[in-house]
Amino acid sequence: MSAAATLVAELTARGLTLACAESLTGGMLTARIVDVPGASIVLRGGIVAYATPLKHSLLGVDADLLARRGAVDAEVARQMADGVRRAAAIDGRAADLGIATTGAAGPDAQDGQEPGTVYVGIASVAGIRSLAFHFAGGRAEVREQAVAAALDAAVAELAVLDRSI
Repeated sequence: MSAAATLVAELTARGLTLACAESLTGGMLTARIVDVPGASIVLRGGIVAYATPLKHSLLGVDADLLARRGAVDAEVARQMADGVRRAAAIDGRAADLGIATTGAAGPDAQDGQEPGTVYVGIASVAGIRSLAFHFAGGRAEVREQAVAAALDAAVAELAVLDRSI
């Protein structure tokens, strides 16, 4: 079973929802989840905030942080993940899990970060964290690896949620 299928199945079994905020993956993460039959039960939606200012205006990432460090940053990933949970609220209830991707896919460096630098943000009631990665390969390979890392991180977060509930 793929990580996306595992994530959808586990969220469905727990009655939980998720939302995605994407930068370098440009919608690939959300699409991978939507590919799974039954995803509509758990997926609230996704926001592709590719342009740095949209990370602030749509997801609530601190504008000073973006100005100081740029978009390729661990704290930016955390704030994106937390922001998408709130942005995907329905009837005042945030999504249970927020997943975010930001990074430099290449071919050039971005915000002083080398191509292959990726941060995945995860936000839930258990807390907010980010994971740092450096992937090898070209632009397409970096983006694919970022999606896989985000899905794996989201599945791992379910174990954290189980311990915190």
